[in-house]
Amino acid sequence: MKKYRVIISGAGGRDFSNYLVYFKKNPNYEVVAFTAAQIPGIEKRVFPKKLAKGKSIPIYSEENLTKLIKSLKIDYVFLSYSDLSDQYVMNFASKVLSAGANFGLLGTKDTYVKSKKPVIAVTAVRTGSGKSQTSRAIAEILRKKGKKVVAIRHSMPYGNLLKQTSQRFEKESDFKKYKTTIEEEEEYQPWIDHGFVVYSGFDYKEILSKAEKEADVIIFDGGNNDISFIKPDLLITVVDPHRAGHELTYYPGFVNFLMADVIVVNKVDSAKKKDIETVKWNIFKHNPGAAVVLAKSELLINKSGSIKGKRCVVVGDGPTLTHGGMGYGAGSIAVRRHGGKFVNAKKYAVGSLKKTFKKYSHLNEVPAMGYSGKQIKELEKTVNRTPCDVVIDGTPANLKKLISVNKPMIEVDYELGEDSVRHLKNILSRKLK
Repeated sequence: MKKYRVIISGAGGRDFSNYLVYFKKNPNYEVVAFTAAQIPGIEKRVFPKKLAKGKSIPIYSEENLTKLIKSLKIDYVFLSYSDLSDQYVMNFASKVLSAGANFGLLGTKDTYVKSKKPVIAVTAVRTGSGKSQTSRAIAEILRKKGKKVVAIRHSMPYGNLLKQTSQRFEKESDFKKYKTTIEEEEEYQPWIDHGFVVYSGFDYKEILSKAEKEADVIIFDGGNNDISFIKPDLLITVVDPHRAGHELTYYPGFVNFLMADVIVVNKVDSAKKKDIETVKWNIFKHNPGAAVVLAKSELLINKSGSIKGKRCVVVGDGPTLTHGGMGYGAGSIAVRRHGGKFVNAKKYAVGSLKKTFKKYSHLNEVPAMGYSGKQIKELEKTVNRTPCDVVIDGTPANLKKLISVNKPMIEVDYELGEDSVRHLKNILSRKLK
């Protein structure tokens, strides 16, 4: 029987999980290469032989995909990353087909890992919609009911893969233990601040086995608008009306939208009424059985009085601002509401950040790109070169612990509004019976 030669195209996470869950023991396929995109430098690695079928698998830049299809005699390319426009997916598929290979996507039946414990998965239609604040609100609701909650995050293994199959974060010192990037710390820090344990990695069978030992309920805190890695008992999908219509036109966000038991329309306090109505109509048309929560994303600001009249440079969540397509986030909203003067750091950017501003021309905030020590230093230098009075930290991470700046720093965070939490609480009481 012919064994099909496969390339898995990913971005360091979903691709590795798909390999372990579906391809590794499948006799019909031989994965001969990965390609990598979205994350700087991750193609400069190999998937180690200890985790593969006895030999390491090379990881190439996605830029070389069509050449690799021909040189490696590839039969199938499986797209295995997320937050992609439908147009991008079809353009990608067309390149694969034109190079002579077949194009594939894996569904939930072949990629879910099943748990022995109840699982609530929180996904989204786009990066930066507000999944994590929704996940934490649910965790707090369950904790008040006496349940031990453990979170499992979307995969972000950007370092040594042998040491990152399963990671457990309970305190800040764990960041040093696992040599985390800014993007990772942005996601883990709020869980730790709220007193919850959070797991990550990319071997979800191993992760789930460990998490089940200390949890009554598991919350899968999704990332990058990906499908849940773990089969949920309740699926909650978060929609962002600032990007109304994207719930229908992004992969796999539309998958999450169609499967959702509950849809949280977030940021209704800052979005336009017509955009909120567009989202509500799309829910009615495509998933009328879903329970709907209209949610506020409430800002938490330390020293808000120090913003008025000041020149402000805003640092925001990297993925949300770059491939997430948002030109602004919580930090910019805080500047507008409290009378600050926005300063764009674009012409003061250095190194890889200068390239990031050029690639993503819509950027107004400084994206917290910190996938290496060098990038963190470039972020620090960019902020310090920008003429301003204060630095607004609009990231979920604690920038004060990562960079040294020569101006005062004001932290801006966000949590789900109280009315939204009450509504979620009522829904959970009904659904989880």
